[in-house]
Amino acid sequence: MSEPPPSGLPGAGPSGLPGAGRPATRGFTVLRGGVEQIAAAAGAAERRGFDAAWSPEFYTRSAVVTLARMAGTTSRARIGSSIAYAVGRSPLTIATEARSLDEVSGGRLVLGLGTGTRRMMRDWHGVDADGPATRVEELVPLLRRLWRLHEGPVRHDGRFYHVDITPTAEVDAPPRTDIPVYTAGVNARMVEVAGRVADGFLGHPLFAPGYVDEVVRPAIARGAARGDRDPAAVAVCGVVICAVADDEEQARREVAGQLAFYAAPKAYAPVLALAGFDAAASTIRAAFAAGDHDAMVAAVPDAMIDALAVAGTPAQVAEQLRRYDGVLDHVIVYPPSFRLTAARCDELVNDLLHHAAPAPATPEGAPA
Repeated sequence: MSEPPPSGLPGAGPSGLPGAGRPATRGFTVLRGGVEQIAAAAGAAERRGFDAAWSPEFYTRSAVVTLARMAGTTSRARIGSSIAYAVGRSPLTIATEARSLDEVSGGRLVLGLGTGTRRMMRDWHGVDADGPATRVEELVPLLRRLWRLHEGPVRHDGRFYHVDITPTAEVDAPPRTDIPVYTAGVNARMVEVAGRVADGFLGHPLFAPGYVDEVVRPAIARGAARGDRDPAAVAVCGVVICAVADDEEQARREVAGQLAFYAAPKAYAPVLALAGFDAAASTIRAAFAAGDHDAMVAAVPDAMIDALAVAGTPAQVAEQLRRYDGVLDHVIVYPPSFRLTAARCDELVNDLLHHAAPAPATPEGAPA
């Protein structure tokens, strides 16, 4: 039997996020902007009652550096990477960065890891793109061993990683040796990784609720069976593109832009095909190849907006977010930024922090 995950709330692993069947908790993430902007948004999210603040990683911003700054603008909310790249860093680098982030945040880190697409692995990080799922399955248990380096040497000789560390000086135990690790994925095999070795799963912005029910949760269950684990111990999180405006159509077009941005890579074609948007995705890819951003956005049908995102007036956004209750354990609200001005991006962040915030609770913990 494999080592069980660290204890936590039922259905959540050690992250503190609730299990399936309960109302989804809410987090907040922003892609566009500098470190200081994102850190300020994290602090505002905490004040508005969000349970977690997340930082993605792209070729313009480090999740690790951003999370370090977010730790200083928050004191209660969990901070997480959504995702940090699991490739391009050695296991030791990932382990020490996570250990330090957990220390400066007072034990509030959720380490979200992903590989990106095979093209990103190859062209952005210069690593072998073969076996990304197997790579992460090897990496996560190795990280947990490195967080216990104070207990003795760590020796590992696997398919992707070789580590041989014998401490030459006394090593202090970290504040936590059970930092929660969430893994990301799109295809079923990559989703299985979370069930087998992780504490949680981070879904893609193109996931419809049906994809979570039909693909994600069964894949997590298969992975958990392979690892002799309880699938209910794996928190299922989703990043939901969300826009709010007094003009419903404006919010819908802004969401359409971000959906087009994510639909452009061919790697996500199977997800969109399963949701019934194969033709739209093909048109979006062709427009992207031609450099026609207007055509990309125009190719996003209304049904795709309704199925994959949240958009509308404040009242509509509040209602639409409720459809993820019982589907996801944790919803990460994500404002669009593709083709929007910096001023509009800032406005969206501020408005969503208000209108998409969790409902306040009574002293007894029931919704107010």
